[in-house]
Amino acid sequence: MENKTGIIKAVCISEIKGVQKHTVDKIELLSDHGIEGDAHAGKWHRQVSLLSVSSVEKLQEKLDFTLFPGAFAENILVDGIVLYELPVGTRLKIGTAICEVTQIGKECHADCAIRKKAGDCVMPREGIFVKVMESGCASPGDQVEVIA
Repeated sequence: MENKTGIIKAVCISEIKGVQKHTVDKIELLSDHGIEGDAHAGKWHRQVSLLSVSSVEKLQEKLDFTLFPGAFAENILVDGIVLYELPVGTRLKIGTAICEVTQIGKECHADCAIRKKAGDCVMPREGIFVKVMESGCASPGDQVEVIA
């Protein structure tokens, strides 16, 4: 694992599942729940999704349109850490919240908006999911730090 800290480039939510997320100025991560106001929050293992800027850049090179934060339905876009290389169980400090990696990648649903438009989606291969262990907030510019 190369880098243990990264910077949040964007925080995103969606009020309904299955759509691209939109950026917001700040998110509240609630213990054992996820992000306040996000459709994916709840008592399960995929409360918050994260994606690396480098993952988005790889796909962006192949496209003739611009990918915006939230395009892959990620909650947090992070620069400086290759997230999919983190093992399940890794603890992260995201802004002021403490989270634990619970899953790497996921099966993309059939009507994935970005897959339809781009022909590919990086989330199934390179997105990660975390559970919120201790509540806190996060905004663009805040650090994401591997703590354990």
